[in-house]
Amino acid sequence: MPLQKARARHILVPTEKQCNDLKLEIESGGAKFADLAKEHSECPSGQDGGDLGEFRPGQMVPEFDKVVFSAPVNTIQGPVKTQFGYHLIEVTSRTGD
Repeated sequence: MPLQKARARHILVPTEKQCNDLKLEIESGGAKFADLAKEHSECPSGQDGGDLGEFRPGQMVPEFDKVVFSAPVNTIQGPVKTQFGYHLIEVTSRTGD
């Protein structure tokens, strides 16, 4: 069985409300994911449009991993709560399913 790998981007914010508000803004076509990541994400990846690069299962916190390795590719997931805050997550590619 091939090793699973995924590439994802995320926006990390402190509150569930802010996470939901940003999700609505993206889904309504009012803003691009990468632009909101640069503007609002508390993760350093925000400067790269939220891009986390490629990673394998177990490299991220469990709540994050679960979404990345099960959610449909190219759909916005969230809010996902972790010890860091609330995430919007978009899986941009996944291999080894």
